[in-house]
Formats: sequence, structure tokens, C-alpha cells
Amino acid sequence: MILAGDIGGTKTLLGLSPDGESLDHRRYANADFPDFAAVLAAFFTETRTDTRQVRGGCLALAGPIADDGRSAHLTNLPWEIDSAVLSSHFGLPALRLVNDFAGAAMGAVTSSPAQRFTLQQGDPLATAPCLVVGAGTGLGMAIVLPEHGGWRIVAGEGGHVAFAPADERQMALWTFLHARHGRVTWERVVSGPGLTAINELVAGIRLSPEQIADRALADPTGAERRSLDMFLAAYGAFAGDMALACLTRGGVFLAGGIAAKLLPLLPHSGFLAAFKAKAEHTTIAARMPIHVATDPLLGLRGALQLARN
Repeated sequence: MILAGDIGGTKTLLGLSPDGESLDHRRYANADFPDFAAVLAAFFTETRTDTRQVRGGCLALAGPIADDGRSAHLTNLPWEIDSAVLSSHFGLPALRLVNDFAGAAMGAVTSSPAQRFTLQQGDPLATAPCLVVGAGTGLGMAIVLPEHGGWRIVAGEGGHVAFAPADERQMALWTFLHARHGRVTWERVVSGPGLTAINELVAGIRLSPEQIADRALADPTGAERRSLDMFLAAYGAFAGDMALACLTRGGVFLAGGIAAKLLPLLPHSGFLAAFKAKAEHTTIAARMPIHVATDPLLGLRGALQLARN
């Protein structure tokens, strides 16, 4: 059996696979447990797992991994996860720890055609890098390189690059955010909190990203729809800039819950136009395939793939 985990600030997904493909998985609310070891114990009990049958595993978690790769601290939860401690306590082999976006990136590039929605067919090159970006609580980015018949993930912090306004409305947004934060990064704009900030500027009201999305989908003429239009244009500009920087002709994948929830609006929004608005390099941007990863178990499947590598 191979153990896979996707551990966020609010929930944990755990799964076991006998063959590296199928997954028997469970979902847990982190608030119900004092630490990750308790979650893992509940999972093994619920699935009646003999831990001696576990031959490897990977945990993708929302936090920085120590330089030695053996421990990590979750960013938004006071949990410390130590691979050696878990192995000793449960009688497991050494577990690989990776950042959660590395799991999402691997899940995206190894997803099946049925698990992705194509926004732009492009003209893919199998030997070229891929880009995975994901807007959620923050803005994640990773470059994925084809290597020896598999994939190598290169983590990036593109979300913390300075935001570049493309028009007067976005300049007003930059001014609004600069007064609040000082330096304005792409993550301040293209994220859940970014969408909330955009709507504060446009509509003068503070709403959650979920409320904004629901109102925008229900009323195409309302202020929340205008906020969402600005958000999606910025998302497209960011993804296009990062793709151009890395010449990701292998494909661009949008991960994260925001893109999946807004799928009905994406094809007709300003996302694609902003992605391709690259002056003399518009033709290059137009040849890059763009997909939305729609698998709700993306990070868990990615962790499974990383455990197999």
C-alpha cells in the first residue's frame, strides 16, 4: 500500500493505494484533532489498515518544508509534522514531505483529459516545460519539467512578484492596495483575499470570495460581476507573464478551487485576452495550451504520484 496525504489549514485528505492508481480516501476536519498524528491514527483505524503493509508514502502539506526534507510546520495551523516521528510511532517507512502546491502541480500535469477543461488548445510541445498556477488563499506557482519519462517540479514564488497594472482600473486597484499594504504583489490581487479587496474597491462592500462568486454568477450586471471580471483579467495577465518567462509550451494548468468554481465564466471572461496580450510575443502566448484542472482530489493524486517517484 502507498499512503498519500493532502494537508491544508482546515482539512486533511488521506488515501491508500494498492496499485499506485486507485485511492481509498477519507476527509477530516483539522479542528477535530489536536495534531496530525491523531488524524493519521483515525484514518488507519477507519480503514482497518495494517501499517506493516504500507511500503511508502508522500504528504503534501500547506507549509514550508525544512531543508532536510524531514519536517514541516503548517503555515495556518500550529501543527509540526516530522516524518521520522510518524515512522517510529506507526511503524511506517520514511514518508516524503512536499509543499501542497507541489502535490497540486504533479496532480495537474498527470491528470487525464477527463479531469481538465481546455480553455485554449494551443500547439503543445511534449519536451517543453509546463506551468501550474493556482489562486486560492494565496497564489501558488510551479514549473514542471519533463524528465526521463516523468516530471520534475521546480517550486516558484511568482505570486510575490510585483503587480503590474494594465489599465486605469487596475491602477486604481494598485493605489488602493498600496495604501493598505505598501508593496503590492500579484498575490494581493489574484487570490481569495484579492477578490475581496477588488470588490471593496468596486462595490464599496466587504464580502467573502464565495459570496462574490455566487452574486456574480447570479447577476451578470451587478458590481460583483465587475469585480470578478477585473479579477479574471488580472489572473490571465499573471498566468501569461509567468508562462512567457518560462516559455511553457508544454501547457499551462490552472489549479485551485477558484478556477474550478468560476469555470462557467472563464471562457467568456477577459482571462484569455489578458493571457495573450504580450505585444510582440502574442503569437507565442497563443500557442500555449491552457487547461483548468477540475479533479477535487488533485493534491492527493499528486502526492500519490510523488510517492511513486
